[in-house]
Amino acid sequence: MAITEKEYATTTGEASYGGHGVHVVLKGEPIFDVLGFTVTNSLLLAGIVTALLVSFAFFFGRSLKMVPGKLQAGIEWVFEGVLNYMAETLENEKMARRFFPLIMSIFLFVFIANLLALFPGIGSMGFTHDGHFTPLFRAPAADLNATLALAFIAFFTIEVTGIATLGFLKYGSKFVNFSSPVDFIVGIIEFLSNLGRIISFSFRLFGNIFAGEVMILVAIYLAAYLVPVPLYAFELFVAFIQGVVFSMLTLFFIKLAIMEPHGKEAH
Repeated sequence: MAITEKEYATTTGEASYGGHGVHVVLKGEPIFDVLGFTVTNSLLLAGIVTALLVSFAFFFGRSLKMVPGKLQAGIEWVFEGVLNYMAETLENEKMARRFFPLIMSIFLFVFIANLLALFPGIGSMGFTHDGHFTPLFRAPAADLNATLALAFIAFFTIEVTGIATLGFLKYGSKFVNFSSPVDFIVGIIEFLSNLGRIISFSFRLFGNIFAGEVMILVAIYLAAYLVPVPLYAFELFVAFIQGVVFSMLTLFFIKLAIMEPHGKEAH
């Protein structure tokens, strides 16, 4: 997302609005290369978010005390609440502890990345080359590559967990069942539904964040001093909700994956 003085063709992955002055980029834009690997503005912000989360975890872990302060007590209260909820959902405390780092990491990454994307300067800091302005940072979730990567992580975790818990043959019987024509068709539908999770995971997150960027950009261009304020407040809420939705769907699909095929719970 950026503001320039020039319109670009849609073949470059950009769409123009308002006749002039506003264009929306549909993909991450290259910033620099490292050993032949192109680093885009969305990947750069994703790296910063990852570094922030790792740094916080490291320093917070070193500062833990037997008698917690307000910050430690607050974080422990939130983590304990999430862990208890996961244990109730999965009906297995050991499995909840096993997947807690993944679920919380997904939520924190999506939420913090979306939150940082709303900070002043994100989208306006950058450089101009041949009349084309390239922002230095871009929301990772506004780049379909990033949301697809998260979707694949969630998808393979779900499938591997189902196979590891039930066994390959029992888990496969959810999708391949020759006991009756109806069960066979239901299995095919279930298989296609499983594959569709990659699309639903990635496009749901991408669509919400990208649409929010477009909405704010157009609002700034048309009414810079009035309309954007409530939109920014709404996008803060969206940033939180999208993190919750992605992580909770991952948890619920893990629950479905470990359920016995054709049991009462499965029905």
